[in-house]
Amino acid sequence: MFEYMTVKEAAEKWGLSVRRVQFLCVEGRIEGAMKHASVWAIPKDADKPKDERIITGKYIKPKNNNQ
Repeated sequence: MFEYMTVKEAAEKWGLSVRRVQFLCVEGRIEGAMKHASVWAIPKDADKPKDERIITGKYIKPKNNNQ
């Protein structure tokens, strides 16, 4: 039988905020995560997803096609 952890437990294990883990679940970036009613169930052996946010720290202004 599979063992699951809550979003709060995953956040503590991976050093992330609870909201960030919830967002990763919604995006489907945590393999095996399932939502039961209003609670996310994350496999205990799930790996921390890779951080795919911008790593340069620089804001890139989008091109304006109206000019």
